[in-house]
Amino acid sequence: MERRNSDRIEDLQNGYSIIQNDEYFSFGTDAILLAHFADIKENERVVDFCTGCGIIPILLAAKKTDAHITGIEIQKELADMAAQSIELNELNASIDIVHGDIKNVLDYVKHGVDVVVVNPPYEKADTGKQSANNFVNIAKREIMSSLEDVISSAGKVLRTGGRFYIIYRVGRFAELMERLRQYKLEPKQIALVAQRQGQAPNFALVEARKGAN
Repeated sequence: MERRNSDRIEDLQNGYSIIQNDEYFSFGTDAILLAHFADIKENERVVDFCTGCGIIPILLAAKKTDAHITGIEIQKELADMAAQSIELNELNASIDIVHGDIKNVLDYVKHGVDVVVVNPPYEKADTGKQSANNFVNIAKREIMSSLEDVISSAGKVLRTGGRFYIIYRVGRFAELMERLRQYKLEPKQIALVAQRQGQAPNFALVEARKGAN
């Protein structure tokens, strides 16, 4: 995989760096919030859906839990960029990047993983202002994968008692709760996030557990 002239390397201030490229899709604060919210324990098997540029696997690796992390990304260009960042940080022993569709998750990882994390597309495919950049549209909108795809795929691959971590827009919170329970993922912890003090929250961080009461 060759680096592009438009690539840049950003220092994550945690001992690691990441390759970014504005022609594709750059990570935002929501990915950082999710990585800090996810409680990863020693030697767990973790899968990151919609991994994009690979930011969440790298931030999880910085927790030094010796977890093994697989990032799955449907856009080849982003998957390649994520793989380059993993190599740049010499994290190949603990992180795998897969170019694939989360709807086929069992083709890439075996059933029984401990944790699934996901920063998914928030918008329905036909709502809001479309971006001229198709990479951004696919990352932000349910063009290639829907909320139900994300949650049903997590249900397929998680072990009983396994944990699911997601960040999602508050405007679709009721739908998120409905889908989680539909696929036997019981919400256990919720944190609401506002952009500024005194404002209404716009994001919800949720931990759910498979098969819990």
